[in-house]
Amino acid sequence: MIEYVNQLDGATPRTGALPVGAAVAVWSLDTTREVIGGHEVAGAAALLDAAEQDRVSRLLRAGDRRSYLASHLGLRLLLGGYLGLAPEKVSLVREDCPCCGGPHGRPAVAGGAVHFSLSHSDDMAYFAFAGVPVGVDIEGLPGASAVDDVLGTLHPAETAELSGLPPAERPAALARVWSRKEAYLKATGTGLALGLAEPYVGSASTPAPVPGWTLRDLPSPTAYAAALALRTP
Repeated sequence: MIEYVNQLDGATPRTGALPVGAAVAVWSLDTTREVIGGHEVAGAAALLDAAEQDRVSRLLRAGDRRSYLASHLGLRLLLGGYLGLAPEKVSLVREDCPCCGGPHGRPAVAGGAVHFSLSHSDDMAYFAFAGVPVGVDIEGLPGASAVDDVLGTLHPAETAELSGLPPAERPAALARVWSRKEAYLKATGTGLALGLAEPYVGSASTPAPVPGWTLRDLPSPTAYAAALALRTP
């Protein structure tokens, strides 16, 4: 069951209302907001941990910094709501990488009370929370040159599907494919380390089945595509 909440606009989850079993809570956020949950985005760095502060300090574009601050403030507000903690008291860690065992796998909450995933693109951020590994992704529609660049990196069947579409339909189809793959790769913790060819998720209106996972598209604003991957309980 997916509980989809349109916008994070000040409301936060009830303490202890953690999703369990096959339940997933998905929130979205307009990252151009100046104030989120009573906190000014401009001062949000003070609520972040050292790793997050280091990351935002290395972003060169003002728009990227704003998006990062807003989305990570939103994440901490939501996690804090679920866990009954102030946003700055939420302790984030990294799981071990499933590919090499290094400490750069999925982001997680210390203690593992809830699984979560965060994605941001342009002016939108999506958050997913579940009792089992979960991944969420939102993507802005790519330009024609980006489609050409990515086509050859996908599963051969997906490359064939996109190549067979009229050029005007390819950006939306690629955004569907990309968001589905990213959601799955975030949920597994492998990221892009093994490339984009696997798994096959398809470009049709409904994702192709992926063994062991529930994969589905999410409602999204115009010019975006979003998807969710949830490990089968």
